[in-house]
Amino acid sequence: MQIAIASGKGGTGKTTLAVNLAAVADGEVRLLDCDVEEPNAQLFFHGTELGEEPVEVPVPRIDSDRCSGCGACVNFCRYGALFCPGGTPLVFPELCHSCGGCALICPDEAISETPRTIGRLVSVQREGKALIYGELNTGESIAPTVIRAVKHHANGGGLTLIDAPPGTACPAVEAIRDADFVVLVTEPTPFGLHDLQLAVAMTRELGRRFGVVINRVGIGDDRVERYCADQSIPVLMAIPNDRALAEAYSRGELFVDAFPTLRERFRTLLARIHAGTTEHQEACAIL
Repeated sequence: MQIAIASGKGGTGKTTLAVNLAAVADGEVRLLDCDVEEPNAQLFFHGTELGEEPVEVPVPRIDSDRCSGCGACVNFCRYGALFCPGGTPLVFPELCHSCGGCALICPDEAISETPRTIGRLVSVQREGKALIYGELNTGESIAPTVIRAVKHHANGGGLTLIDAPPGTACPAVEAIRDADFVVLVTEPTPFGLHDLQLAVAMTRELGRRFGVVINRVGIGDDRVERYCADQSIPVLMAIPNDRALAEAYSRGELFVDAFPTLRERFRTLLARIHAGTTEHQEACAIL
């Protein structure tokens, strides 16, 4: 089963939820941190780093001896990755989306492809459970490619937890599109509600089953709960705005390690997710 943890905005607590669920889950578990522009699951998932591998994409290389300067490749590219000032076209690899179309349509067969590194994957092992996180290189913009590389490590026979990027743009869509269930993490504030509505629209458009976890309960009002009730969205858990939890987080500790009594609460959350909850649940603080 693939469970994605997502949100309409950053800072709601996606990673907090993902790492604690990974800690209490039984059996073989893989946690995939797909927030490749700023991965931070490794700050809480303390384990042994097993190694890393580069994420590469093919980009065009033009043979100037064979190129006639016809400009067919430039006219084909919709991303502006090729420019022909006269003679052999120039290649801007940062803009290339690696579709391979320029090589296919080149009448001179002057274009081949060469690999270019845009990021890396790192694997960490902890108590028989694995974390794989991706990092997009500074200055790169094509996050979905690294996200797909991370998702290739999904656990086919067990549980996969996907820590998705914030928001509702292409990276978030790429992260959750194959999930069996999506947990949308929000907070009870006007911004939290606004961005939750965007995330709900995205998740429904993708046809994914989903529920909501409300974090930092007590800092706002009940509009998020009322919205979920009106939309028949299950509220799977509510986490209070508690100083002790915040202090544990700031030390890089898992909630379920700092407060062992919370293990059963997160196990219950995992059971609700596995059941694919379809009806509204009354929110209940975990402490």
